[in-house]
Amino acid sequence: MASPVLRDSAALAGLALSAAGAAGLSTLESPIVRALPRDGLALILFLDLGHIAVHTIPERETVVLNLLVAAGRDPQKAVDVFARKFGVSETRPARAFDRG
Repeated sequence: MASPVLRDSAALAGLALSAAGAAGLSTLESPIVRALPRDGLALILFLDLGHIAVHTIPERETVVLNLLVAAGRDPQKAVDVFARKFGVSETRPARAFDRG
């Protein structure tokens, strides 16, 4: 998964916005991206009811993606956008939790 997006804050922000749009999620503001040690990035995108958080670890060619979305939304659609961009053929399935 050696992708330049792992180190490119603007590209990662655009990807997060595309993922949110694909899943029909409403954003509250632009993504916030911060540089991490060793060229990694951390991103948070606040949603109307939840968030998309992304951490990249370029030296390990790794992306950690966390989505918290309202019931009735399909987070897998957002995961699929990231998977296609990074050429990932297998992802862990999204899990739903009832927040009560």
